[in-house]
Amino acid sequence: MSDAKRGLRAKYNANLSLLTDLYQVTMAYAGWKSGFAEKGQEKITVFELYYRSNPFGGGFAVSCGLSSILDLIEDFHISQEDCEYLASLTGADQEPLFEKAFLDYLRDMKLTVDVEAIEEGRVVFANQPILRIKGPILQCQLLETPLLNLFNFETLIATKASRVKEAAGKDQVLEFGLRRAQGIDGALLASRAAYVGGADASSNVLAGKIYGIPQRGTHAHSWVMAFDDEQEAFNAFAKAMPNNSVLLVDTYDTLEGVRKAVETAKWLKSQGHSLLGIRLDSGDLAYLSFEARKILDRAGLNDTKIVASNDLDENLIVNLKLQGAKIDIWGVGTKLVTAYDQPALGGVYKLTAVKDGQGPWQYRIKLSEQMIKVTTPGIHQVRRFMMDGLFAGDMIFDIDRPPKGAGTIVDPFDHTRRKSFGPAASFEDLLKPCVRNGKVIAGRDSLDKIRERRLRDVEALHPAVRRFLNPHVYPVGLEPQLYSMKNKMILDRRGLAQEEIA
Repeated sequence: MSDAKRGLRAKYNANLSLLTDLYQVTMAYAGWKSGFAEKGQEKITVFELYYRSNPFGGGFAVSCGLSSILDLIEDFHISQEDCEYLASLTGADQEPLFEKAFLDYLRDMKLTVDVEAIEEGRVVFANQPILRIKGPILQCQLLETPLLNLFNFETLIATKASRVKEAAGKDQVLEFGLRRAQGIDGALLASRAAYVGGADASSNVLAGKIYGIPQRGTHAHSWVMAFDDEQEAFNAFAKAMPNNSVLLVDTYDTLEGVRKAVETAKWLKSQGHSLLGIRLDSGDLAYLSFEARKILDRAGLNDTKIVASNDLDENLIVNLKLQGAKIDIWGVGTKLVTAYDQPALGGVYKLTAVKDGQGPWQYRIKLSEQMIKVTTPGIHQVRRFMMDGLFAGDMIFDIDRPPKGAGTIVDPFDHTRRKSFGPAASFEDLLKPCVRNGKVIAGRDSLDKIRERRLRDVEALHPAVRRFLNPHVYPVGLEPQLYSMKNKMILDRRGLAQEEIA
């Protein structure tokens, strides 16, 4: 089954087009009443999706969720059943919220949006557009909530998985989070995003079926406890699964469990098989791994791997590695699939330009008392510069005002901080066409290709950006013309002139 067929369609038979907030529908109704949907006079808008700060105190994020977004856009339609539900909603006066003509409009509406997006698996940074959507304002607003829902969660988990994989280095990482995930959706999308982010396999069987993710698993303590004797339990499991024997050794006494696993390994060898590994799920993982490794090696089981689990995350893995723990494979569950130390990414979706019918674009800006919440007007592209084999900085520029000469970026929050890229720097424009007139034309890649893209991008980051504690801030800035336009619009909106500020 191709990856293109594994997305939302494979998970749900229900139509998901009402997966939105009510205020999106009420705005669409108000827009329809205001004539925004009049044929030939539609109000056309540009929205951009981005997030405001890198998750987990890190230096970057891993973009994820585009495939799910494209599934949603391709399948989007308001059904008759949906319209009947919307017709049942009432206002404070108990009268219907929406008139029938509007619901008929929604039922017959076909998406005509265009979408540009940064590919899945790319490293991305705060305050740069990751998805740009252009189309009638009613359509763009109806898509806002589901697009954010899919992007925010999958990007958060892919980023967490990337950090875990960074900590594990060349060791394998297994995603074991199904039983602790936030419901069915949280489990399935988390398994996909974790695989994108660097996990090597998952225990989630349904995610394996839907997305083609490699499967790994051992047995639980209940298997051992079902027998009168631990040795008998190990032998029975090995007999049943001689080609997949990883034994959980800490049900009673961990090191004694390792010794019994050695006895089972001898039987497996006599049958032409080998003990793949043992799993430690509690206690002092560093100490127990040292002692377990000694027992295994003395028995000639040098190739038998030690798997560790028990509320692991990237920080604990780093700590165990600093202690020299003899752990080969890391089973990471709860703290990966729940993004334990940061429950939400905080992505936003903001209007940046509008026009009536065939008229000219009018750029829009949202002001705030907090500078980080002031939006950037225009229709933007992101250009990534590379020097000496590493990413050097990202420029946000307006597509109607392309950069002049050597690339220079201005920090949007401190105009005194600037960086220039000379002629030796190569560059790539990151926002690529995915949807044209409501039809998906690109953006669906295999999970293997997305994983390779993530690995390539992470390796192209300076080590200082990749570190977990107080990472170096990767340069992301506005092209000078865009910075000047934004600053002028801020002053104009606040009724100030440049000379007053000077």
